[in-house]
Amino acid sequence: MESFADKLAAQTPAFQRAYLGNLASSLVKSGNLEKYYQTLTDFDFLEAKINHPDFGVQPLIEDYNLLAESTESKHTEFPSEKIKSLELIQEALSLSAHILTEDKTQLAGQLLGRLLYFKEMPEIQSMLEVAKCWKTKPWLRPLTPSLIAPGGPLRRTLDGHSEVAITPDGEYAISASGDCTLKVWDWQKREVVNILNGHSQPVYGVAIIPDGEYAISASGDCTLKVWNWHTGEIVRTLEGHSQPVWAVAITPDGEYAISASGDCTLKVWNWQTGEIVRTLKGHSKGVGAVAITPDGKYAISASDDCTLKVWNWQTGEIVRTLKGHSNSVWSVAIIPDGEYAISASDDCTLIVWNWQTGEIVRTLKGHNKTVSAVVITPDGKYAISGSFDRTLKVWDWQTGEVIRTLRNRSPDRDNTIWAVAITLDGNYIISGSRDANFLVWNWRTQEVVRTLKGHSNSVLALALTPNNKYVISASADATLKVWDWQINEIEHIHNGHTFWVRAVTTNHDGNYAISASADSTLKVWSWDTGEVVRTLNGHNHWIYGVAITRDGKYVISASSDYSLKVWNWHTGEILRILIDESSGVSAVAITPDDKYAISGSFDSTLKVWNWQTGEIVRTLKGHSDSVSAVAITPDGKYAISGSSDSTLKVWNWQTGKIVRTLTGHLESVNSIAMTPDGQYAISASDDSTLKVWNWQTGKIELTFNGHGNQNVRVVVVTPDGNYAISGSHDNGLLKIWNWRTGEVIATFTGEITISSCVVTPDGTKIFVGEALGRVHFLKLEGSPLNFNNKV
Repeated sequence: MESFADKLAAQTPAFQRAYLGNLASSLVKSGNLEKYYQTLTDFDFLEAKINHPDFGVQPLIEDYNLLAESTESKHTEFPSEKIKSLELIQEALSLSAHILTEDKTQLAGQLLGRLLYFKEMPEIQSMLEVAKCWKTKPWLRPLTPSLIAPGGPLRRTLDGHSEVAITPDGEYAISASGDCTLKVWDWQKREVVNILNGHSQPVYGVAIIPDGEYAISASGDCTLKVWNWHTGEIVRTLEGHSQPVWAVAITPDGEYAISASGDCTLKVWNWQTGEIVRTLKGHSKGVGAVAITPDGKYAISASDDCTLKVWNWQTGEIVRTLKGHSNSVWSVAIIPDGEYAISASDDCTLIVWNWQTGEIVRTLKGHNKTVSAVVITPDGKYAISGSFDRTLKVWDWQTGEVIRTLRNRSPDRDNTIWAVAITLDGNYIISGSRDANFLVWNWRTQEVVRTLKGHSNSVLALALTPNNKYVISASADATLKVWDWQINEIEHIHNGHTFWVRAVTTNHDGNYAISASADSTLKVWSWDTGEVVRTLNGHNHWIYGVAITRDGKYVISASSDYSLKVWNWHTGEILRILIDESSGVSAVAITPDDKYAISGSFDSTLKVWNWQTGEIVRTLKGHSDSVSAVAITPDGKYAISGSSDSTLKVWNWQTGKIVRTLTGHLESVNSIAMTPDGQYAISASDDSTLKVWNWQTGKIELTFNGHGNQNVRVVVVTPDGNYAISGSHDNGLLKIWNWRTGEVIATFTGEITISSCVVTPDGTKIFVGEALGRVHFLKLEGSPLNFNNKV
């Protein structure tokens, strides 16, 4: 039978465009809702519309709004379960929109990964059955539901940036980035409305004029730029600073901008003319923050010189200098009535100032590390501080009393707090931290209402939309994410890891995978079901490596708790503990004869162990930084190590001699894989490349750059030796390569950093681990390739 795609292809381009563009709306207008429903649950229609050059993913997403937007009363009688199915498909498309915009071939894989959860919805499952049969080109099919499901708090991911401001009408977000650009987002549609190019160094701050017409950016190139963000036009460049500009604030009347710079000054700009109205001089070190009083008459600056200064910015006069901190001042907030200011400092304190007299009203002591952020509740009664000591504190700033201390109890993550926001009703605090998560707190009960996970690097800034419904988070992973912060995460599955899956191996009959995680556990997974069948507990810190003996009886794990552990993974029993007294252990490999284990350590050495006795046979010294990867040649004669010193070293591990040093990477080497014939080694690096080495000569045969500017975290070689699989940082990109030609065979995008990978010995399935503990079971489809057969 002729397929939908073939029928459509037989029509004229004009017909195709009209059909795909108008079908959904015409069906709703005519009241043919059943046909509308069938169309939007038809995988072939979805694929055709996404792939048409005049449409794409966003117009398809908007088709799902037509029923809700219709005013026909008869539409209210449409079955609720069918409406729910449409909503789930629409949300799945929205969650994957940033991926499908770049790579439309991932439509089937993304829908399967997000919608396989909903087995009780027959139309969705029927659509997925069609998706499974997609054969246009090779693709990676999720065998289990493993991507973030629709129905949870994450609504959209906006790729690219790490600072954010929201327009007064709440319709748009403008983000600033280390890539020297700003982006204007219709965040509800996930569309980049404009890219604002013009800066030559990272953009550190952005502020929007109160009428919403213009934005002003602050950059490391020592300039500010005034943008008509609607058109992308640079209205003017404000030049005058001699060091990076760290922050910018706008006066309440919108007439002037005040910038804070590393050159120790602030400048007052008539941004409409470009004129420097005045330069505010007085600080002796860089100025990192500035706030303007509600009446617009004064500015308060915070500096690395340990002071704040109150400026009559209209005259340039320093009204007073606020002295009291003993280290850099990071942040300053002004009480809504304008009477007091509160500053946060590197000296672990906050100070409440009567800024009009210079008096220290009180010092708020309680944190034991840098206080990085401070905000004031809308009623002005309380201050909330965030600190590198991993706590938030709610202060009655008028008495100095700590009302609440909010602490994230997760022990194995870096919960240093970088960003704090408060909801417009004052009931909830939202904190962003270095562990890439942010938490919603009911600060009165000290309860974490929900944890929002999705970033892969520190959360640096948070902004709430004016309707209080959404929070937009900006991260060092170069993305913004839009969240409905009032919705709980839907835990469809969770018996897996809770943090980085750092390494994974498989037994030789291909029935089980064993993963090692930063959550201090190993887990044994069934390849057939994708379920955890056993958890191995015993380490008390991150596990970085795992290897299995050739006979399949034992696994050896490597941990930063200064130990390797030998496990009977069938029973969960620890048979032996190997103590590395000098350092945490970052990698492990086992020789083909199963007699020895070779470990890499953070102290830049490798150690050869007789793992059955616990004896250290020898220590291999030569790297100048941490060893991050170890591989052994198939004949067992040589070991190849990768290090944060950006080199690989080939060792005769039986003598301890360095045979050769492989140089060519510019940053840390994270992973090494050997081809089965032992002729080549393939390395993955933080310099965003993979390199194919003839390790016996030291020659670089090929360099692959297909991961953009992302760190490449892992590489494995398929059992047939013909393909390499690589995974990268932040963007969650997995690629299958013909490593001899550099051709990319297939791509899959997960949620965040791909941190580990293994292929079954028969070459049929791939296990992929992510930075937040999520795992994917994948199968290559739409291709005659078999990873277990020579081609």
